[in-house]
Amino acid sequence: MINIQNLKLNNLVPFEGSPFEFREDEGFLQLYDSISENGVISPIVVCERNGQYEIVSGYRRAEACKRLNIDVIPAIIKELSREQAIVMHVDSNLQRDKILPSEKAFGYKMRLDAIKKQGSRSDLTSNQAGRKLESADIIANETDDSKTQVRRYIRLTFLIPEILKLVDEERIAFTPAVALSYLSPEEQHMVHKFYEEVEATPSYSQAVELKNLSAEGKLNEGTITEIMSREKPNQIEYFKMPFEHLKKVAPKIRDKDFEKFVIKACEYYYKVLQRQKDRDSR
Repeated sequence: MINIQNLKLNNLVPFEGSPFEFREDEGFLQLYDSISENGVISPIVVCERNGQYEIVSGYRRAEACKRLNIDVIPAIIKELSREQAIVMHVDSNLQRDKILPSEKAFGYKMRLDAIKKQGSRSDLTSNQAGRKLESADIIANETDDSKTQVRRYIRLTFLIPEILKLVDEERIAFTPAVALSYLSPEEQHMVHKFYEEVEATPSYSQAVELKNLSAEGKLNEGTITEIMSREKPNQIEYFKMPFEHLKKVAPKIRDKDFEKFVIKACEYYYKVLQRQKDRDSR
């Protein structure tokens, strides 16, 4: 039987150690408007902790009620172990529309650790065929991410806060960030220092090169500067035109020589324009 009670908001506490931040985003504003008009339709889920009720699922509903000066909220009270509460808390928050990479990373990490502590339960660690499952398998089976992707997200928890913030702000892409997570904290601080000086972030190939040099013990400020100062392929601007247009004006030029031919032609034409400009100015 489900135990639903109206609990006072001042008797509720946030979930301890939650990696999920509260943000007043569009989803929250829609929730706020819905509760303002219709009240709380779906009860929150709590478990009792030291005389208070810890919010396992539904913190944003509670926050909306608080801002609407609603004193009580319907809640389902569950008896949960710490590991069970963590799994439920992470799963409920992963349903949100907007999840930062850092939230997903630490959420998966919390869930992974909780599953490992529950490892003695066969229904959690084996599939229908009786095959022993890894913790990452279990998470992948219950989310949209593959086992490999789950592991990649968890790697982000090894990033220093300054670089992880850049990932959340989409200044560093996900895959280069995963490679950077294998650098030591000191090496990551050097990478971040370079970013602060020139606002340049590594491409995936550059991040992998940094990772490999770190593994060899050869990474320092000099090598970081040299690698990250290189122009990235996606930063090079290209001028494109149909190849047949060039063939019409230079049919006897070999294909491999066309780039050199075009550059020389442009240099010559520029000189012609300069001479014309000098004559016109006399």
